[in-house]
Amino acid sequence: MNLFDLPKPLPDKEIFEPLIPDNGILIERILSSGQSSPEGQWYDQERDEWVVLIQGQAKLVWEDGRELEMESGDWLFIPAHERHRVEWTSEDPPCIWLAVHGKLR
Repeated sequence: MNLFDLPKPLPDKEIFEPLIPDNGILIERILSSGQSSPEGQWYDQERDEWVVLIQGQAKLVWEDGRELEMESGDWLFIPAHERHRVEWTSEDPPCIWLAVHGKLR
């Protein structure tokens, strides 16, 4: 398996692919190609998330007004219940994310 292998054509929706069985820690690849979180929808996750943007560009925003533009290679840690959303993702190249979810702190 290769993180850079993309389905052709890319679907209109984001793709979430678990890379190993979720036994308390979930490692997944996320593919985005121009998607964003619906207006007013906030992620409020039960588990911590460490995420790296392998390819593409994206912008995340937090309910408290913080914003982060990301480039390939950028990573961040999002504690559980820190409300955030995806403002935008690049289409060309599409975004390839690697995310780790769990009790990480």
